[in-house]
Amino acid sequence: MFTKLRPVWLVAGRELKDQFRDWRVIAPMLILILAFPFLMDEFAKQTVNFLNQYEANLILDRFVPFSIMIIGFFPITISLVVALESFVGEKERGTIEPILSAPLDDWQLYFGKLLVGMATPLVASYLSIGLYLILVARQDLNMPSTMVMVQLFLLTTVHAMLMVSAAIVISVQSTSVKAANLLASFIVIPVALLMQGEAVLLFWGNEHVLWLAIAGVLIISLLLIRVGIAHFEREYLLGREIDVINLRWIWRTFWRNFTGGAKSFRGWYGGVFLSMRRIAPAVLAVVLVALVSLWMGYDWIMVNVSDVIHRATPDRLQKIEASIDQLPDLTNMQGSINAPFLFMNNTRAVALIFVLGMFSFGVLGILLYMLNIGIIGGLYALIELLGMNPLPMFAAGVLPHGVFELPALMIGSAIALYMGAALVTPQTGKSMGEVIIELLADWVKIFLGIVVPLLAIAAVIEAYVTPGLLIGVMTK
Repeated sequence: MFTKLRPVWLVAGRELKDQFRDWRVIAPMLILILAFPFLMDEFAKQTVNFLNQYEANLILDRFVPFSIMIIGFFPITISLVVALESFVGEKERGTIEPILSAPLDDWQLYFGKLLVGMATPLVASYLSIGLYLILVARQDLNMPSTMVMVQLFLLTTVHAMLMVSAAIVISVQSTSVKAANLLASFIVIPVALLMQGEAVLLFWGNEHVLWLAIAGVLIISLLLIRVGIAHFEREYLLGREIDVINLRWIWRTFWRNFTGGAKSFRGWYGGVFLSMRRIAPAVLAVVLVALVSLWMGYDWIMVNVSDVIHRATPDRLQKIEASIDQLPDLTNMQGSINAPFLFMNNTRAVALIFVLGMFSFGVLGILLYMLNIGIIGGLYALIELLGMNPLPMFAAGVLPHGVFELPALMIGSAIALYMGAALVTPQTGKSMGEVIIELLADWVKIFLGIVVPLLAIAAVIEAYVTPGLLIGVMTK
């Protein structure tokens, strides 16, 4: 094992020497490490003085963790240029041929670059955070708890891992440093948006949910590393000089995979079912995920809502009963529900699962799918807590259209999961762009051939059949 890892250290050592030889890389990093904590410290002083006027103690307690997360993020963005130039930069400088001709496996070369690309921003972030903590200790601010500090350092680590792994994938696929730097916005902006959500969790004090955020970012980072290795080809790095947008080739590739060479509508539908056979393992996976999501939604409502009910005062219980009595009458709502609205709403949900899954290798898409399924389990538990029998209500209110809508949701989610698995699988003789186009054609084919018809049938039943059945059960 050590013999196989030795070339990784050799590549990493060579990359590290190249970095520290260039003062244009070291100087901005040192300035940011030393200057930014003082700026955040001054900002903290001004914020404390302002918030003390309004006794906003909760915000003050969460301000230091938020500042630590921001301080850890900025050195990573500056150091990202190192990872972006890891392969394409050497190609432009004419120094990549010797290293590609060396007796190294692809994974050894890739991990050597990845190791240095991660180590540099992490060291810079840790030093900047450490300096800020020293400055904070001199102020009248509460230091974060041990668990929160561990979470913050883990968040910084997985953020660096995510951004660097994405940057190296871009470096491998780009033909110039200029193109790689322009594509860097597709790394920084999504991670910045992700950090906004994590900041909300910090201010709300949801430390347990932060563990899930850390796990999710770690999974996406590992998948990105797998994508980079799966689509790393030495000949590809040396052979391409410039990227040209060939719209004709893109359309031909998409249309060839969309039609499957079929000459008739019936033959095309046969190709749809062949595509369904390819995603069968993903369908089985999302069925298992659905069962887990149902149980999680049911369990969460039973534990949390029942605890609220048990601790509620008699006056509070009376208000809850009054609010239940004020629920809208289903007989009045029956005429206002229409099939086109339900169809468009469900179609947007499936399309959103695909879009989120495409940019996260299926991870975010499956999380949204779990949320949709978990709501069903939570609603079942809520009806049970209200003292009603949920089985007849679900048989009348969910089952009639659910036999069409739920399979459509599962198939749409399975495609997103399948795409993520296909992207991290080596495709010999195919570029990453060609693989994405083929997968997109498969999604459009299954979406139009199976998901859309199922959602259309479900919308008609939900609009014109389900309300009548539900009213009949509730009025008994």
